[in-house]
Amino acid sequence: MRTLSHVGIPTKEKKEGAVLNEGLKVWLTDHSKSPNHLEFLRFEAGSCLPELVQTAAHVAYIVPSIEEELKGKKILFGPAVCDEHLTIAFIEEEGIAVEIMEMK
Repeated sequence: MRTLSHVGIPTKEKKEGAVLNEGLKVWLTDHSKSPNHLEFLRFEAGSCLPELVQTAAHVAYIVPSIEEELKGKKILFGPAVCDEHLTIAFIEEEGIAVEIMEMK
């Protein structure tokens, strides 16, 4: 079962409070501080994230098992371990990127 986490929106503007994820080459805002659960993403040159993620909004869900969620899906990226508590992947559904997140 998926639980809605946030909506990711690519931007070219610098956003206050954004933090650089050096590995992914993307600046991210904290969606938990947004009343609408928005995460803004500003990409550095050479980011490994797919073009669809870099150019269009995505929806992000927390799932109990990323492995189970990815079965039979069109995987765009990952799964990637971000830290000891978070693994992410991006899939394509209905023509948009969907972020799948497993939190431990």
